[in-house]
Amino acid sequence: MVNENNKDLIIGIPRGMLYYGHYPFLHGFFTALGFKIVLSDFTTKQTISEGSALVVTETCLPIKIYLGHVLNLIHKKKVKNIFVPSLQSIAPKIYNCSKIRGLPDLVRNVVKEDFNLIEATLDKSAKKQGLYEFLAEAVAPFGIDDKVLIKSASKQGWKVYNNFLMMVRSGVSYKKALKMAIEGKIMINSSDEVKPINVALISHGYNIYDERASMKIFDKLDKLNVRVYTSLQLTNEQMEEGIASLGQKLYWANEYEVSGTAGHYLKDNKIDGIITLNAFGCGPDSLMIERIMRKSKEASKPLLSLTIDEHTGEAGFITRLEAFIDMLYRKKRSNLINSELNKDYDFTPQTNICENIL
Repeated sequence: MVNENNKDLIIGIPRGMLYYGHYPFLHGFFTALGFKIVLSDFTTKQTISEGSALVVTETCLPIKIYLGHVLNLIHKKKVKNIFVPSLQSIAPKIYNCSKIRGLPDLVRNVVKEDFNLIEATLDKSAKKQGLYEFLAEAVAPFGIDDKVLIKSASKQGWKVYNNFLMMVRSGVSYKKALKMAIEGKIMINSSDEVKPINVALISHGYNIYDERASMKIFDKLDKLNVRVYTSLQLTNEQMEEGIASLGQKLYWANEYEVSGTAGHYLKDNKIDGIITLNAFGCGPDSLMIERIMRKSKEASKPLLSLTIDEHTGEAGFITRLEAFIDMLYRKKRSNLINSELNKDYDFTPQTNICENIL
């Protein structure tokens, strides 16, 4: 095992973009090799403002947030080595969008600061650019080249990630599951809490789990007594079936979280409504959500489409969310009343009372 006292083994990870889906694995992997991981602070208005200043206005909100987190690591955390991976392809001929594929190039060209960009490329559509090559490339700048050690550390990464996933699928919140997984703890939510309204929240992890970007949408829905389902509750196979149900073929990796999740929950009778949350200016998401909206009409499943950017006001956001949930409550009450009225009752008169009288 790598010496944990080695002061050079410090790596910064921006709390944005791929962090929300991959951090449990990265935490297990890097800590198993003796690294000290430094995370940027949670997203604030300043984070968004500083990141926005580096790019053109049309750049999508997640990228602006990510750049703000890179600056936070450099200026506030004083970290020299910052991990910015390039995930080209997650499976043969299944590609990520350009903003994820070109993330290191973007950071290198717009962040004019003194720091070391630790970039590694994962491209499962190319030869010899799989997971282990990706991990080896990530730690090579630190002088770590022992393949056996790297493979062993990856197993620890999968252990932390699988524990995280198991907790989330049992009903533990994302925030709590992440905290417990990196602490090496496991908690299974054995109580299947029933709430009057169930909604599916369709978006990428970096949109919905960043509390500043999503306006703490989970907390708001919880206060409205709504149970929320996301892509984390689904397997890849379920999301692939969801994509097929929408009449699409899988090509982009981000289709899993959007089209695949929506396609699955549109067929799920326990889901009362769909909420999509996408960043303004995201072309791929706009196309997918347009198809999801058409399919939701065909399935008679109510849908609310929310768009976020750095100027999104919380008041209007809450108003639309509350109005949508109120509509779902009214629709469900109406369906329950109609189902009771339309029931066919078998009536058998009680004649024994007459016999008692006689």
